[in-house]
Amino acid sequence: MSKGIRTRKGATISLNGEAEKIIKEYTSSSSVAIQPDDFFAMTPKLLVKEGTVVEKGAPIFFDKNKPEIQFVSPVAGKLTQVLRGAKRKILALVLTPEGDKAVKHKTTQWEKLNREEAIRLLLDSGNWPFLGQRPYGVVANPKADPKALFISTFASAPLEVDFDFLLKNNKEEFQRGINFLSKLVPEIFLSAEASFGGFFENIENATYVPVKGQHPVGNLSVQIHQLAPLNMGETVWTIRPEDVVNIGVFLETGEFSAQRTVAVAGSAVGAPQYIKTIIGTQLSELLDQAEVDQNLANRYINGDVLSGTATTENGYLGYFNNLVTVIPEGNEYRIFGWLPFLDNHIPSLSKTSLAWLFGKKKFDVNTNLNGEERALVVTGEMERVFPMDIFPMQLIKACMTGDIEKMEALGIYEVVPEDFGLVDYVNTSKIEAQEIIKDALTLMIKEVG
Repeated sequence: MSKGIRTRKGATISLNGEAEKIIKEYTSSSSVAIQPDDFFAMTPKLLVKEGTVVEKGAPIFFDKNKPEIQFVSPVAGKLTQVLRGAKRKILALVLTPEGDKAVKHKTTQWEKLNREEAIRLLLDSGNWPFLGQRPYGVVANPKADPKALFISTFASAPLEVDFDFLLKNNKEEFQRGINFLSKLVPEIFLSAEASFGGFFENIENATYVPVKGQHPVGNLSVQIHQLAPLNMGETVWTIRPEDVVNIGVFLETGEFSAQRTVAVAGSAVGAPQYIKTIIGTQLSELLDQAEVDQNLANRYINGDVLSGTATTENGYLGYFNNLVTVIPEGNEYRIFGWLPFLDNHIPSLSKTSLAWLFGKKKFDVNTNLNGEERALVVTGEMERVFPMDIFPMQLIKACMTGDIEKMEALGIYEVVPEDFGLVDYVNTSKIEAQEIIKDALTLMIKEVG
């Protein structure tokens, strides 16, 4: 077991609408979609045309820059629509489930595979995109030689899921996935909340890391920074806990597993709950299950309120999402909202607000920014919630100017946009730090690779 990670910087934001710990089965869906934007800096190249009937686990597109990385269909059915945006950019591949035919792979003797054979099996079966890579937060390069694999089971963001509860019925599959992944890397770091590690404490072939602190301590970047900081030319791989289970299920059945257990949460949700479904499910069906009034003006988020991606009630579940958050739109402004004693029922880390008087009270929130974008000034707000040995304001300024040398010196290789979700929340300048970091990473990939 590792000595563990403890941070004092960060913040816990308590919101109403946490999902009740009951898992409901909802495996059927009238429409499923894969959205290429879920894979950062990946350019898709289609393998099938509209109207094509595909089997579950059949390749439907690949990465134009790394053709060996294939993305497969999570269901058996027909590719009914290819949604495109500006310049014919592919936004989503929509499939209508039909039947239960699936591509079968030989996995009966997976224990005997060497590293190269194990990588080839993941590539051929479509399981490879589950693996991410740092720096940049892209799909892992199968030709890379990572120094470790990181798995965080402590989701510290607001209303996030409890992975120990979520995977309570998949302990064997999780262990099988860990055993297989241990063939690919010299060490696996498996982190969990220090106060309750659940069954993750007893997982073999992984270094257990107890984690304690406030958000963003559950982010992989914080844990990588503490345990295996990245130097120039080094890489580490990452994977989400339920995708370890998906690999474990695949090894047992030989079929691609698209299991996704989702918490539908937020103050606009009538019955916040966990729902077991599949990757890419249409959100409207999940929202119906959770008793969300879709006629109201709500914000639908794939992920958490700090770093999730805005979508619509007719959108689709993100490829890696275990959380869908629904909160009211902030289209009504508070009169004299700047006064600290008037209608002050929003969480805030600023002492000018009276929110700190309410202690651990849970709040209802909406999307109102409570102010417009202002000049970026030195306040120390960012540093108080950023638990890495990185100067967030200086890094953001270097990213805004596109100074690659300064970005490298200030730690661009160790961060991804979600690490700045709390910075966006506390910063009174209202800048979009996550978008700035995302654009900077895109520049780094283009110029440095």
